Amino acid sequence: MAGSGTAHLRPEKDPLLSIENLTVEFPLGGGAKVHAVSNISLDVLDGETLGLVGESGCGKSTTGRAIMQLPPPTAGKVVFKGTDLTELHGEALRRLRPELQMIFQDPISSLNPRRRIGDLVGEPLDIWGRGSKKEQEELVDRVLSSVGLDPVVARPKRAHEFSGGQCQRISIARSLVLDPKVIICDEPVSALDVSVQAQILNLLEDMKEEYQLTLVFIAHDLAVVKNVSDRVAVMYLGKLCEVAGPDDLYAAPAHPYTEALLGSIPVPDPTVRPEDRDTIRGELPSPIAPPSGCRFRTRCPRAEDRCAHHEPTMRRVGEDHWVACHFPLSPVIEEPAPTA
Repeated sequence: MAGSGTAHLRPEKDPLLSIENLTVEFPLGGGAKVHAVSNISLDVLDGETLGLVGESGCGKSTTGRAIMQLPPPTAGKVVFKGTDLTELHGEALRRLRPELQMIFQDPISSLNPRRRIGDLVGEPLDIWGRGSKKEQEELVDRVLSSVGLDPVVARPKRAHEFSGGQCQRISIARSLVLDPKVIICDEPVSALDVSVQAQILNLLEDMKEEYQLTLVFIAHDLAVVKNVSDRVAVMYLGKLCEVAGPDDLYAAPAHPYTEALLGSIPVPDPTVRPEDRDTIRGELPSPIAPPSGCRFRTRCPRAEDRCAHHEPTMRRVGEDHWVACHFPLSPVIEEPAPTA
């Protein structure tokens, strides 16, 4: 069930990126708010890939943008290399921006249609004054080649002359040109054909190794996330449900929502009827007025009265396997330490 807590964080391993009690709210008229992200905590070790999954509208992309301070979160901390980004403003924040890059969800609309590809990819170098004009051109050619594009062909063209997969490669090249430490990948393959998805996923893996990257991979497709992630976090309606390694999460989900998500993955077997499988039932509640207690309780087959009055916190159910649920599918082996 969807809750909060920090028991799953790993401060002893000195994470490169740590998000603590992150909250993002968008005000509406009449005092109402959209509770997009509510008090979630995550961390990512240097060189790790964190997969962030959940239904559309659960707050995945908002979390990614809040990490980038686009816009800054309503509350909470985003600690990168020991520095809390939420406390930085103006030039101090700008100086850290090259180390945190983002691949946006729509590869075509994220590229300026009026500019040539060589200028689009090289613009960050020009803004930051990295190297001479010749050195900038050489670096642009190198990153375009790294993502599988011929720089001689790609440089003079504009975005509309490329396919969706090629535009995503250009977006990846643009994110790499400043040699970042962390890249937020916001559903980088959701708009692409399956065959192209595989190419982009393989490309990201190659780029991660070549450029020593740390990735936050946002997606709603659990099958995709399993293949690229070192750790997976499941979100529901702005809350964190479960955190575990991909093998543990897929083999033995501890949260009813995670189990339902896995059950919704199509099975290539004509004898399996979709209506016979366990799936999520009911409508997704509004983030303007989310349910009290556990936010998943209105759609959960295991919900009881306690779920309406008490929000669950992260508890350990396995080796680096944590779940926020009053009635998890796996036995709890460690309760969170009481807060002062």
